[in-house]
Amino acid sequence: MTQTPGARDATLTERIPVTDAELPALRRRVQGVLIATQILGGLGIATGVALSAVLAKDVSGSEALSGLASTATVAGPALLAMPLAALMASRGRRAGLVLAYLIGAVGAGVAVLGAVVGSFVLLLAGLVGFGAGSSANLAARFAAADLAEPDRRARAISTVVWATTIGAVLGPNIAAPAGKSVSGWGIPATAGPFVWAAGVFVVAAAVVALLLRPDPLLTARALTDAEAGGEAAESRSLRAGMRAVRESPRARLALVTVAVSHTAMVSIMSMTPVALTHHGADIQLIGLVISGHIAGMYAFSPLMGWLSDRLGRLSVIGLAVGLIGLAALIAGTAGPSHGRTALGLFVLGLGWSAGLVSGSALLTDSVPQAARAAAQGLSDFIMNTSAGLAALLAGLIVAQAGYGPLNAIAACLLLPMAALALRGSLRKA
Repeated sequence: MTQTPGARDATLTERIPVTDAELPALRRRVQGVLIATQILGGLGIATGVALSAVLAKDVSGSEALSGLASTATVAGPALLAMPLAALMASRGRRAGLVLAYLIGAVGAGVAVLGAVVGSFVLLLAGLVGFGAGSSANLAARFAAADLAEPDRRARAISTVVWATTIGAVLGPNIAAPAGKSVSGWGIPATAGPFVWAAGVFVVAAAVVALLLRPDPLLTARALTDAEAGGEAAESRSLRAGMRAVRESPRARLALVTVAVSHTAMVSIMSMTPVALTHHGADIQLIGLVISGHIAGMYAFSPLMGWLSDRLGRLSVIGLAVGLIGLAALIAGTAGPSHGRTALGLFVLGLGWSAGLVSGSALLTDSVPQAARAAAQGLSDFIMNTSAGLAALLAGLIVAQAGYGPLNAIAACLLLPMAALALRGSLRKA
């Protein structure tokens, strides 16, 4: 049924909270809210992550056990991905984002309690919940795509990803003030960032609950229903999302792209500080290298979104393969050259950005509107589960073989991603 812009019949007006003429303003408002919450969420996550390993070492008394802190924070979003997708599929983005931020706030509080009473188990449980807060930041990129025009979808995703840069850069720098702020409360200074993170997550949840209205996913679904004549409720289920991915080669490529890009990045990045210390780097230098890596991950995401919209998703996926492969070559052969290692990590961040933005946009393009939330949750589940396994295995590989072989293995992970992208390009041609 053809509809005049700005006009709906009485039935559709009750179901659709905006007219065609109001959509541009709604897109801008949704993006503004998501950018604000990305900054807050990124700030909360980075503030806590900056000292999670140190706090774990203090509580456990073991440097070997401190690595479990990173595993716990990665496990959180992996565990929450599918339940969160199911909630969003039935209730919309707002309900899912609010829940994720509140779980992150509760987790941060439990981590603080674990630090106060000296319970390592309680601390790890809190870190799992705290890590779940990052699920909201991951899901926000898909919320940005809900109402975006198809030819601007990647740019909408990349703008929200870019906003994380602000929080990620500020977070580690306020860790020290956060620690000092709790000194009179009987809370260890290393737990101070988690106190602040809990507060930041609560503020982010409040911003979403109050301002993300109307819900972008429900609005996009209502607009699609109006054009297609409605949809069955079962088409929104997790099973329907998995089926949609199975039936679409491009959706499968998108999942592989996001998972491989993230797995390769996490495996190399997580062990780079260890490799640098083996060659005499101090904490300040390690911080600079990781900061450069984070800048590569987030600061250039708008460029990746623009390229993905202009050149096509498959072209930017190919770019991701090239950048991550180049990064593995540079970092893996850097040896004692700290400058080469820093360059490799920066390029690695660029490759991750290209893979995440293009893969997320391709996934959204490739599945029906009704199944998108479920398919997107599946993508985040696979991505975070792969990253958790990568963080565990990377340490074993470095211990047994070294940092260079780790980079070589990470580069080999790119082969199926490259093969699927090439097949997709040939099929499209």
